[in-house]
Amino acid sequence: MVVGELAYERDVIIIGGGPGGYHAAIRAAQLGRTVTLIERGQLGGVCLNKGCIPSKILTQAAEKAVSYQEAENWGFEAKAIHFNMKKLQEYKQKTVEQLRAGIEALCKANKVEIVEGSAFFLAEDKVGVENGEKYEVFRFKDAIIATGSTPVPPAWLQEKSERLLDTQSIANLNEIPEKLLVYGSDYIALEIGMAYQALGADVTLILDEGKAEFEFDQSICRELKRILKKKGLNVVRNVDVLELQLFEDNVSLILEAKGKTKTLSGTYLFSSASIKPNTDQLGLNRIGVEISTAGFIKVDHQCRTSRENIYAIGDVTEGPALAVKAIKQGKTAAEAIAGIASESDFRFIPVVAHTQPPIAGCGLTEEEAINLGYDIEIGQYPLSSNGYSTLIGKKDGFIKVISDKEKHVLLGFHMVGHGAVELISSGITALEMAARDEDLIFPHYPHPSMNEGLLEAVEALKKQAVHLPPGLIKERLKV
Repeated sequence: MVVGELAYERDVIIIGGGPGGYHAAIRAAQLGRTVTLIERGQLGGVCLNKGCIPSKILTQAAEKAVSYQEAENWGFEAKAIHFNMKKLQEYKQKTVEQLRAGIEALCKANKVEIVEGSAFFLAEDKVGVENGEKYEVFRFKDAIIATGSTPVPPAWLQEKSERLLDTQSIANLNEIPEKLLVYGSDYIALEIGMAYQALGADVTLILDEGKAEFEFDQSICRELKRILKKKGLNVVRNVDVLELQLFEDNVSLILEAKGKTKTLSGTYLFSSASIKPNTDQLGLNRIGVEISTAGFIKVDHQCRTSRENIYAIGDVTEGPALAVKAIKQGKTAAEAIAGIASESDFRFIPVVAHTQPPIAGCGLTEEEAINLGYDIEIGQYPLSSNGYSTLIGKKDGFIKVISDKEKHVLLGFHMVGHGAVELISSGITALEMAARDEDLIFPHYPHPSMNEGLLEAVEALKKQAVHLPPGLIKERLKV
């Protein structure tokens, strides 16, 4: 086809079929737009095919391994079990394919056209799409860029090897490493490290960039130290990587701390790295879309770029690289195109880790609240005092609530323990509604349940927590 010979007319073009892209496509279709979704790889993007879903299948396997180890407490007696990584990989592939088929069916049901190929802007209202020798041109009224990101390894990690793994390849490992080195201080590094340790690997966590703690509230970091020590998981803090050494059957890191060097070796190295937005091949300079110095597309609260009819969502925009962000932005952009006064605000976006036990947080951390000038109160409730967590044998962890001492407005929620990923939604809702402590104390909570832990954490703000001795309440308030 000659360029410009024929351009197919569409209301909305969406480039990228990850969680943000397909949510945007379906929402726009619901609002009466004709939508074409362009994806050069597999529908569902990195999240479904290489990232979120595969990694959570791994962490679920780890959770089941931990549960099996605890089964004897419930009267189940059995000989040691054998873990078959090949079967887990088969289950992962089956699950991914099933979910991908579900997305395809939803797009079809909503009359979303799916086009395979790589898209790039020809003009501010036109894109070209290449797929092998096939070339098509689409003219649009509005477009949404949802092309995601690519992991960027640290400067010292530039070699390629099957023993060097990143966030998009770790879930494809076909064996449990004898020794696994995990580099990073974010939730992904912690998830991967704890999962493989639960499945039998000897794991060493190496916090990146000379850091001493993981990227959570300080109380969670203190609890993590205890939990990781209890599990026998090694953690190396306050070090810098000087050199990577790659061998046929192992990999080594030469580290420096306080002027001294040490070497750590493992059969594999996983690195949770920074990301680079996938914008290089889009031709954004051709249409004048403004980007940041780091290459991210600048957008407003409705995900609109510097071009009125072009939007951007997900990892290509500034902010946390989380699927929940992309999904919300996708819906926001679709609604903005339809003239709905929708917007995205990520002040209370949750960060969760599917670890053993899980971690979840939203709102301000204790340190952030203090640095912003708040006079704060803290209610912290140990799950060892909760009846339900005791009866199910999941007593590790706590629930922490941060409040403005003067106005009693809730500022942050931070949890580590069984059910934290689900329970954090109550905290998010409370923050979005600018709730006061009394708003969470008044309602009824199911008994027995982990939910009562949240109630007592808020009650601890007022020294009303029944299952905390008076001295412990005072101590928590001084944390």
